[in-house]
Amino acid sequence: MKITHNKIGQKLNLTDSGRTDKLGEKKISGQRESSVASDKLADVVGAARVDVSPKAQEAKRIKELAMAAPDVDAEKVAHFRRLIDSGQYKVDSQAVADRMVDDHLEAKN
Repeated sequence: MKITHNKIGQKLNLTDSGRTDKLGEKKISGQRESSVASDKLADVVGAARVDVSPKAQEAKRIKELAMAAPDVDAEKVAHFRRLIDSGQYKVDSQAVADRMVDDHLEAKN
């Protein structure tokens, strides 16, 4: 009994043109399929134009800034967490409010 069609894999009876080389890429008349696809992509990319909204540009910039930020200092976080849990960390609400106002005024300029 010979199996001629497999609905799951559908690649049982391949011809020589469909065989793959050692890198797993199909050969098409001496060229690799991936190089043919990249040539077609280059043609499409040359003709395509993409407009990115200002909001998307800003999101990209924010992401870049966030990725450039230093890692979190776990020891410092643990220290302040212990202070807060024990009730020893006191927040000067007047200083926080003053700083928020100053930062807001600087951002406007």
